[in-house]
Amino acid sequence: MSASSNARRPARILIVGAGAVGGLFGARLTDAGRDVTFLLRPRRAEQIRRDGLHIAEGGEHHVVHPRVTTADAIEDPADVILLGLRATALAAALDDVAPAVGEDTAIVPVLNGMAHLDVLDARFDRKRVLGGVALTVTSLDEDGNVVVLAPTAQLTVGERTDSQPGCAKAVQAALGGAGIDVRVSDDIVGEMWAKWSLIATVGALTCLMRAPVGEIAATPGGTDLAVGLLDETATVAAAAGHPVPSEALENTCSAVTKPGSPLASSMYRDVVAGRRTEVEHVLADLADRGHALGVATPLLDLATLHLRVRERMLDR
Repeated sequence: MSASSNARRPARILIVGAGAVGGLFGARLTDAGRDVTFLLRPRRAEQIRRDGLHIAEGGEHHVVHPRVTTADAIEDPADVILLGLRATALAAALDDVAPAVGEDTAIVPVLNGMAHLDVLDARFDRKRVLGGVALTVTSLDEDGNVVVLAPTAQLTVGERTDSQPGCAKAVQAALGGAGIDVRVSDDIVGEMWAKWSLIATVGALTCLMRAPVGEIAATPGGTDLAVGLLDETATVAAAAGHPVPSEALENTCSAVTKPGSPLASSMYRDVVAGRRTEVEHVLADLADRGHALGVATPLLDLATLHLRVRERMLDR
């Protein structure tokens, strides 16, 4: 996306998926009057056309009626494509989103893990794919409503190659100032690794123990497990060439060892709700990268096995 294209007219924004992250960001952009369209599968598209997109936040219920399209109805390329779907849904979405990718389109994925970058680079060219990190505390209930558990709505974007000069700033201009704190990072890949370390630590911890952080930390041995998991995830990141900054490590350590904390991962909420998880993208891929780099990850391996057994049972 070039800065000049956004100066001529409002940026055309395509939100792929109306889940916990994409739904919240798309709703706020719609409320702010941005040129936003949701790209959805037919059933979800029909639901939102009929009932609107429901946002539950702070005891209030807000309904947004956004523009919605399906893959077969895309006519023009988007300026910004925000991929706000689960990592498990990416493969199925590639063909759907392809008609919206033009020469100047900026693709901003906010999926968990890192494997999606290789997939998107191969399909749409690395020059179009920025790095992205979303920070929200949201979930999707069984009726498809976005439930906001904390007011945070932050998006960090950054360029991954020298062929994207000014692209991140243009995306910031397109998406910022709409109830979303949009930041530009000079080291977006490093920030993605730092988030991966965080979510893998919290995910493995809370899924293994089937409890929020506070309950685990209040139990003898709980903080030792949390610190051990964080050490493994951070060691993998460092071995991959992206050490987690010391301040971020300290903040994560404090967060996962705090008695009374309600902190839990989205994977834990999936487990509690009986849904499939992103174990392959968040835990297994990180452990595999560690093994390839000579890093032992016995706790991550245990958490991965634990969730894989559960997924196998769900399949049956």
